[in-house]
Amino acid sequence: MTKLKCIAVDDEPLALDIIEDYVSKVPFLELVKRTENAIEALQMVQAGGVDIVFLDIQMPELTGIQFLKIATGKADYILTTAYSQYALESYDLNVSDYLLKPIAFDRFYKAVEKVHNKTKVAAPVETIQTFLAPVPAAAPLNPVQDFIFVKTEHKIQKIELDDILYIEGLKDYISIFTKTERVITLQNMKKMDETLPKGQFIRVHKSYIIALDKIESIERSRISIGDKIIPIGDTYRDEFFRHIDNKNI
Repeated sequence: MTKLKCIAVDDEPLALDIIEDYVSKVPFLELVKRTENAIEALQMVQAGGVDIVFLDIQMPELTGIQFLKIATGKADYILTTAYSQYALESYDLNVSDYLLKPIAFDRFYKAVEKVHNKTKVAAPVETIQTFLAPVPAAAPLNPVQDFIFVKTEHKIQKIELDDILYIEGLKDYISIFTKTERVITLQNMKKMDETLPKGQFIRVHKSYIIALDKIESIERSRISIGDKIIPIGDTYRDEFFRHIDNKNI
């Protein structure tokens, strides 16, 4: 098995001990360096050959955010921090995951498994067609998006995409309805629609985005999700039903 080469960057030795211990338990990971020196780590990333960087944010010489803005290597970054307020800024910099200390092993494993799945490449299969026609270019691999961070009144909250039932747009806010709660955030529907993965969510009305797998029934121009009846707007009707028709059997 080809292992993903990792480095851990943190100014706290105990935090490095935890990452080193966790990496040792995952068969597809190899820790090639642990360091308290962000500059040293940056040089390693710039030189190439690093697959995953476990990166703290609050460090003396160079913060994790500054590190991300400078680094040009092709590594995947998993932030490890005790501070949730940097979550939104870090995702603008395309980090793979954001782990809040103290980090549980199961959460750590989920983060590295996401990177591992992204880097898997299917083995080529030779058939007679290989000799008759050019092999089409493979589609680019994209990181798996399974959660979002939203800013509420008092905190930045993580929401698992699988928990979302539907999203309702208000005048200046949106409400995200999950299996267990309603989360209100200062955001607009256009931005949320662009953020959510296509094929999993679809906008059906100027005021509603729904999770396709949470639909229970469709009757005329109304969608039932739990106890909620959601209207289908005229502007979105054709695209919605085209999408549904593709899933009909």
